[in-house]
Amino acid sequence: MKKDLHPENYRMVAFKDVSNDETFITRSCAPSKETIELDGQEYPLIKVEISSTSHPFFTGKMKFVDTAGRIDKFNKKFAKFGKFTSKKEEEEE
Repeated sequence: MKKDLHPENYRMVAFKDVSNDETFITRSCAPSKETIELDGQEYPLIKVEISSTSHPFFTGKMKFVDTAGRIDKFNKKFAKFGKFTSKKEEEEE
């Protein structure tokens, strides 16, 4: 193996999936300000929103996004501004 192939800060790092609280340890040189203790050792901690333990491709489970609820929430929030009409609709009236 070649010498000095990896950066100097290449070390064991804990990655935590915040969506399901799964943690795994692997090598990385990603910077981190937080640490976590696992199995009696302290590792730099990097939080990720999605990983192989929560991604639908790897789990086989699909997450449904509540788009109808989001649309209703949007309409409710902006209802006080009145009905939006385009110039084309105004010309037809």
